[in-house]
Amino acid sequence: MVNWVALTVFIILFAAVTVLGFVAARWRRGDLNHLHEWGLGGRRFGTVVTWFLLGGDLYTAYTFIAVPALIFGTGAPGFFAVPYTIIAYPFVFMVMPKLWSVAKKHGYITPADFVRGRYGSGGLGLAVAFTGILATMPYIALQLVGIQVIIAALGITGSGFMADLPLIIAFVILAAYTYNSGLRAPAMIALVKDVLIYITVIVAVIVIPIQLGGFGHIFQASQTALQAKTPAASILLSPKGYLSFATLAFGSALALFMYPHSVTGVLSSNSRNVVKRNAALLPAYSLVLGLLALLGYFAITSGVAKNAAYAAGFKAYGGQYAVPALILNQFPGWFVGVAFAAIAIGALVPAAVMSIAAANLFTRNIYREYFRPNASTQEEARVAKLTSLVVKLGALVFILGAPVAYAIQLQLLGGIWIIQTFPAIVVGLYTRWFHRWALIIGWATGMISGTLMAYSQGFIGPKGLLAPASTWPAAGHPVSFLGFNIPTAYAAVYSLIINFVVAAVLTLVFNALKVADGKDETAAHDYEEELVAVPAAS
Repeated sequence: MVNWVALTVFIILFAAVTVLGFVAARWRRGDLNHLHEWGLGGRRFGTVVTWFLLGGDLYTAYTFIAVPALIFGTGAPGFFAVPYTIIAYPFVFMVMPKLWSVAKKHGYITPADFVRGRYGSGGLGLAVAFTGILATMPYIALQLVGIQVIIAALGITGSGFMADLPLIIAFVILAAYTYNSGLRAPAMIALVKDVLIYITVIVAVIVIPIQLGGFGHIFQASQTALQAKTPAASILLSPKGYLSFATLAFGSALALFMYPHSVTGVLSSNSRNVVKRNAALLPAYSLVLGLLALLGYFAITSGVAKNAAYAAGFKAYGGQYAVPALILNQFPGWFVGVAFAAIAIGALVPAAVMSIAAANLFTRNIYREYFRPNASTQEEARVAKLTSLVVKLGALVFILGAPVAYAIQLQLLGGIWIIQTFPAIVVGLYTRWFHRWALIIGWATGMISGTLMAYSQGFIGPKGLLAPASTWPAAGHPVSFLGFNIPTAYAAVYSLIINFVVAAVLTLVFNALKVADGKDETAAHDYEEELVAVPAAS
């Protein structure tokens, strides 16, 4: 049954951000026929805009739905997302200003541009670009899953083409204003999205506990319900899960800013000081994330999973339906519309940035590098715009044609894949010690070993919300080496260690054999803040 009040509010807010998406082309006007203007907003975003853009980019609709859903299903392990975002920002403060400075100096638009210049290796740049696109595609698909869940919760159902029509309409709108306005569109829309998210979360954590009898009752009821599961879960982390939890948080933190959409947000800033300020300010989103995670316990206590009115949603989407069902159960129609609009808009912002980042990688590091080295700036921008459409279309076709679980499983692999670019990008910002061929072989070894580890576990884990709790953690993998059994931990961390070891050993070998290394087009001062000369006093 359609919730007409909620649907009306939802449509009004969705229409408003659509208008903003097209108007954004005139905001901080630049020539969108240049890739750095279309794909990086002309590198003009200050502290406030960058804060909203990165927040909207990193805290997605999938986060809004998946984190509480994981806690709804497994309890304490779902909180891994909170420490990993806290760990990530000191890393950003130390590392990303260097990347911003060298990118600004040399006109780099993508992380693969930097790797190509630092190591003088088109092959290594291609590896980074390929990995970025590969890891981004399922991430975009999962934003569309978020919209799917919300559309179903609004009561819009059907079969065949009519069932998919609302999602197709949302895709067309997203594709149109991204093509038209580039990065300016999600940057402007992020302002609205984040305000709606903050309102929704703050109201929810105040109102719902009052309705359910207070936090004490919520935690007690959640513990009872989780212990009754098979296998039993808990609101407290089991000692057996400490290593898995820690490595999952640590590995996710290292991977977060390796994703192309994260780097795109950083490089769109107008100074390295803006990057530093945002590293200090973005933990405010982690506070909201911690509050948001509690919705999983609220959903357990409210009993929405046992409510016949929501049975179809849980059957179709599993635990991912917990937050929409909770909001429907606890709030009037008009607020449901606001909350659902926040989640849907929270899908559009990251999906737009992700498609732009993938388009930048393809255009700069595949199309221009291997097909059209002499492409004009106008051709670059045109190819990037068309590629962004193809990327979104691919994600849409995948979601319409494949089970939701497949997208979730591929996104799990995305973290394992993207972290393999860490040695080339992050270590490359500090030293040129690694040999380019050693990095390529290390990358390939990490990709293969990480994928095989995940495959051996069935690609199941904490973001795979259709999986039973017993399969947590994500792509966890026990390792036996020289007779020692190393406990289960996040496969991304083990595969990254393998990557580093292979790259280090082969660097020594290649240097001993005097294998030619690439030419570094950067200089030490390119990574530091430019000092403005002060005129001497007269």
